[in-house]
Amino acid sequence: MQPATLEAYLNTYTSHSDPVRVQIAATIRAFAEAALLVRKSINEGALGVAFAGERNSANADGDSQKELDIYADSCFIEAARKARVGRYASEELPNPVDIDPTSPLAIAIDPLDGSSNIDTNVSIGTIFSILPNKETQKETFSQRGTAQLAAGFFIYGPQLALVLTKLNGTRVYVFSSRLGAFVEAYNSLSIPQNTTEFAINTSNYRHWDDEIRLYFDDCITGTEGPRQKDFNMRWIASLVADAYRILIRGGVFLYPRDGRKGYSSGRLRLVYEANPIALLVEQAGGLATNGTARILDIQPEDLHQRTPLVFGSSKEVTKIARYHTDPSSIGNRHPLFGNRGLFRA
Repeated sequence: MQPATLEAYLNTYTSHSDPVRVQIAATIRAFAEAALLVRKSINEGALGVAFAGERNSANADGDSQKELDIYADSCFIEAARKARVGRYASEELPNPVDIDPTSPLAIAIDPLDGSSNIDTNVSIGTIFSILPNKETQKETFSQRGTAQLAAGFFIYGPQLALVLTKLNGTRVYVFSSRLGAFVEAYNSLSIPQNTTEFAINTSNYRHWDDEIRLYFDDCITGTEGPRQKDFNMRWIASLVADAYRILIRGGVFLYPRDGRKGYSSGRLRLVYEANPIALLVEQAGGLATNGTARILDIQPEDLHQRTPLVFGSSKEVTKIARYHTDPSSIGNRHPLFGNRGLFRA
């Protein structure tokens, strides 16, 4: 039996010759080619042309850039030009780039997610959102996440994989060096509703809001606490790596707002990080919120707008929202809840 490839899937997707579908498929093909170039440089590490060192520059939001960030961005903007998309907006650029005004599509992208892990040989990735192209840049990139036509991410790890949705479920394609093609590994991911695994950076505990600290405390007290079950904790500090794990086996990811300078609105970007991840998660049966509100319903006010992000197993994401709205209803909280003083003056 012939393996199910990405190319075969895209050919089926465009069988009705719908022009929007045709260009979505062309964009995904071009991005798959760009991902192979980026993967090659990642594999070479500090020996490569786009070595992993720091640049003396920052991206549009003030984060320091690495050489590989810039290289990845150049690969994907060239792929966008090849696919003739309308507009290209990137974490690495202050403003969107107009490419083809006649195109029905626009791209919002984080060309290299997890840059802090480049030097340490940890999985990193590329996250992208495909949106309808509107009259102006502002209209195009201020659309809610529900407007997305497709979304995905490449993860550069032990395998190069593409996680993809075109609003018909979430699929995974792994690149086969033997076949020279992306081959389907999972044709319909389904995130378990329940989980005993969460991912959060506990070094920021002292900066969290009380609701998040309370959730964390309840998880680590295990069977003796109000949750009455033991939890495992994971944290990779690479959004695509944590998302991939959750899509494959379940769990919940939390990157809340906190009290540090620059983190009061969260840290992840709504348009080109949270929205595509949220679409992939929802298409796999999970949920994604900013703690209480659905991510895909949030109206972006700026291309580089930040947001808190909670996603994963649906019942756990719902439970986390209750920690913000009605924590006293979770388990047998008294007298622990009173001692914590969540709503102290």
